[in-house]
Amino acid sequence: MTVLDHRHRTPVPGWLPGATSPRTDPAPLLPDPSPVRLLGTPALEKCDPALLRELYRRLVVGRRYNQQATTLTKQGRLAVYPASTGQEACQVAAALALGERDWLFPSYRDTLAVVSRGVDPLEALTLLRGSAHTGYDPLTSRTAPLCTPLATQAPHAVGLAHAARLRGEPVVALAMLGDGGTSEGDFHEALNFAAVLGAPVVFLVQNNGYAISVPLSAQSAAPTLAHKAVGYGMPGRLVDGNDAPAVHAVLAEAVERARTGGGPTLVEALTYRIEAHTNADDATRYRTEPEVAAWREHDPILLMERALRGLGVLDDALVRETADEAEALAARMRAEFHTDPDLDPMSLFAHVFAEPTPQLREQAAQLAAELAAEAEVAER
Repeated sequence: MTVLDHRHRTPVPGWLPGATSPRTDPAPLLPDPSPVRLLGTPALEKCDPALLRELYRRLVVGRRYNQQATTLTKQGRLAVYPASTGQEACQVAAALALGERDWLFPSYRDTLAVVSRGVDPLEALTLLRGSAHTGYDPLTSRTAPLCTPLATQAPHAVGLAHAARLRGEPVVALAMLGDGGTSEGDFHEALNFAAVLGAPVVFLVQNNGYAISVPLSAQSAAPTLAHKAVGYGMPGRLVDGNDAPAVHAVLAEAVERARTGGGPTLVEALTYRIEAHTNADDATRYRTEPEVAAWREHDPILLMERALRGLGVLDDALVRETADEAEALAARMRAEFHTDPDLDPMSLFAHVFAEPTPQLREQAAQLAAELAAEAEVAER
């Protein structure tokens, strides 16, 4: 199957003789009337206890990872760190919903999802340290490089998923975005491309309320961001982004639907960014402490621990064991970031183009000459 195989007949408009029925009934595509929740509902009892414990473990370890990375930034060990504190349920559920051969396309705030995917924390934070374009091998980890420009990873996810399907590979791509990313042209192009081709892609929008300082109300007048899916001809799902089992269930269903030929899905997870946008942002200028405090009461870890203890699948021993694992990770991060990396400035030009452009070769030659001159002076 190729792109040219996707030919559609244009239906006759409804007000003309010979009109056809609408191409797509919008009703099945509409998102859930209220966010999907499992925590605190009878449906949670049907969930696999092992899955619930694993989600809890990843949440706790992920929170400690966020805290330690934020501290490293304050110490100057990282150039910048966009924390996903408060959004950990989206991060760990996204990684856990994917199969080994599937691909994750993260944004700059999704380092926890990358770590949950199995990438070493030091490698996941290399870009934010300013040491390299990316610190891990995307092909080995099946994880695209962290994407700083908003939403540009979304069309890449569609292209990879469509190419894999043409090769007969049962691969699904999951693209992670923030609510701000839905205002970018790349987002719209990716959804339209994915829906027309029926590509096996899942788009996860973590709606944390703000695009830096711009509230959602100033970005979109849609009832929800999930409603945007209908305009492209794909299902939209709405889920409580702080309910880890619910996020995992909705994403796992969307991934399976994509894998079995059902096409793309847009999932909006309602969550909140507890920390500032980055260490360079003063969040007090655009949001109030009572607002943040209200969301702290809806903390994904607190919700998870309370629900799991109620089910009897979480006890004090597992809580201590998980806390110890989280502290061990934090200690390793401190130790590994204590020493400055030994970097080769010429690596700046590697992995930019398959065939370096004339301008890139000229810049590389100029830098090489400057480095040689510095070395000669140092030897005198």
